[in-house]
Amino acid sequence: MRNVFPPPSHGPLWANEPKRLPNWVELIRNYPFGVVGLLVLVIIFVASGLAHWIAPYDPLETNYANTLAAPSLQHWLGTDTFGRDLLSRVLYGGRTALFIGVSASIIGSTIGAMLGITSAYIGGWFELILERFLEVLLAIPTMILALVLVATMGRNLVFGIDFNLVLAIALPIVPNMARIARSQTLTIRRQAYVDAARTLGFSSSRIIAWHIAPNIAGPYIVMVTTFVSQAILIEASLSYLGLGVTAPTASWGLMLAGNAFNSALTAPWIVIFPGVAIALVVFSFSMLGDALRDIFDPKASAGR
Repeated sequence: MRNVFPPPSHGPLWANEPKRLPNWVELIRNYPFGVVGLLVLVIIFVASGLAHWIAPYDPLETNYANTLAAPSLQHWLGTDTFGRDLLSRVLYGGRTALFIGVSASIIGSTIGAMLGITSAYIGGWFELILERFLEVLLAIPTMILALVLVATMGRNLVFGIDFNLVLAIALPIVPNMARIARSQTLTIRRQAYVDAARTLGFSSSRIIAWHIAPNIAGPYIVMVTTFVSQAILIEASLSYLGLGVTAPTASWGLMLAGNAFNSALTAPWIVIFPGVAIALVVFSFSMLGDALRDIFDPKASAGR
């Protein structure tokens, strides 16, 4: 019997289908700035985490015979007004900035998310009072609010880190995250599966934990990433004003304070390198946050 359907001359049909690019190639092509930001942050996190092993000098070691030395093979980034190696202080300063920035962002975002979810779900007088309180906090400039909190609470060192400083930086983040979580919860609580859970007699805490909180995980991750850059800038500003990290601890903001600007004209490297480190981290977190926002909410990104 003659074959009515001869085999195709160019092989099977699926052989001519275009090959799909690997996921990581698509990621780089769709979000190049986010990938660059992530790579820069990975390098900075690793370098800061391994500062104890890769820093050429003790960041607190002074050498008054070699102050304000220009970058050289002995001191790659030069020395400061006390003769301390700038490369070592930049590496150790990254530990301080990243720990405070990430901790403050997570604490502030978590508290804000909890308040926003609870107020939107419960509603009534609790939502009204909380909204007015958050509006008052939002009306106060972030830097002024952090300054007042630091000056009021004083210092509370925990494992060498001022925990009150972390809280002072975290509090301005709370109202912003609370408003985002509240708007998300108001949308989710009207969904059919939430009504079904309520009809089945599930408690409010169970509905929040199992049905609402997981659905705002995307915006939460995006905002945590975005708020880290804000927290690092606040820490650097407070340290510059003498209200943040105390000397002689290595901190990027503290490296810009004191005698640094007085000597900036004759030894510009003492302000350039910590300033570049701050700008690089803030830029990288911002780019990563924008990429995550596009990934979790493609409709919003398409409208921009």
